[in-house]
Amino acid sequence: MERPIVALVLAGGTGTRLYPASRSDRPKQFLSFGEEESLLAETVNRVGFADETYVLTRESFADGVRTRAPSAAVLTEPEPKDTGPALAYAAHRIREQVGDCVLLCLPSDHRISGPFETVARTAARVAVETEGLVTVGIEPDRPATGYGYIKPGPSENGFAPVETFHEKPDRETAERYVREGFYWNAGLFAWTPTALLSAAASSPLAPMVERLDDGDHDAAFAAVDPVSIDYAVLENAENAFVVPAALDWDDLGSWDAFERILDKQDGNAVLGEAVTIDADGNVLASDGHVSAVGVEDLVVASFDNRTLVVPKDEAQRVREVVSELRDDERF
Repeated sequence: MERPIVALVLAGGTGTRLYPASRSDRPKQFLSFGEEESLLAETVNRVGFADETYVLTRESFADGVRTRAPSAAVLTEPEPKDTGPALAYAAHRIREQVGDCVLLCLPSDHRISGPFETVARTAARVAVETEGLVTVGIEPDRPATGYGYIKPGPSENGFAPVETFHEKPDRETAERYVREGFYWNAGLFAWTPTALLSAAASSPLAPMVERLDDGDHDAAFAAVDPVSIDYAVLENAENAFVVPAALDWDDLGSWDAFERILDKQDGNAVLGEAVTIDADGNVLASDGHVSAVGVEDLVVASFDNRTLVVPKDEAQRVREVVSELRDDERF
């Protein structure tokens, strides 16, 4: 493949569901969660095979990105409006700066092990050969209800057309998806800038593309509402393809995910220091010390002067806490 591979790492979010570790001035991609390097640095290292690497972030995070990923070029978006505007904007800017290339797009907050480079290069190849929009589909190891799913068509030469995208299912539906050979939608994409912008031009992102072509970036963001790339473009695309991936993958989206990646201490997932007595099935995370006695299936997260306690199966409700804190300008 002659075109250069340009890795695009999305790092503009704050990770509200990992409050209180993540805060408005300390997004989760800047944190290491027990590892030697931050999630952002791990991600940039993961795409070290790319010819160039860009990180897309917000202006207030730019210096932090440069500190943690000094080898990457930094793009800043005028305002955060979800992945649809972010990816269209980045594709336009990178095409201006690099020219004819293939973009490998990935979030900055995933933990991945396995043959990632092989999968990524396959996705890039398919994007060039098909001139289409390529997503990486993770082969599921459980009927997860927290991820979207992809139904593939007949596979050929290491990839398949996407028949349909499906939103996060209930448990029974997730079990059926796994039985029927669906993949998890991991938010890992490959496409040429021209392929994405052509598709975006006939989507809800059309007003943005028009203003980007005029060179007015602020007006481009003002012209569209927040929308995911899946909803804006991929779900209606006729040239979407999926590359299957047998990777050890996890989206660190909320505290309950840490139960899958941390070593257990007497039946509890522990980040930091903890004492547990008659406690089981908890996620205990802190930058200090947590003691848990006689409790089950809780998330207890304590960082700085903030502490969160929530039932593990309601970990998504951290968003409600953050919403109130933002209203009071305390997030």
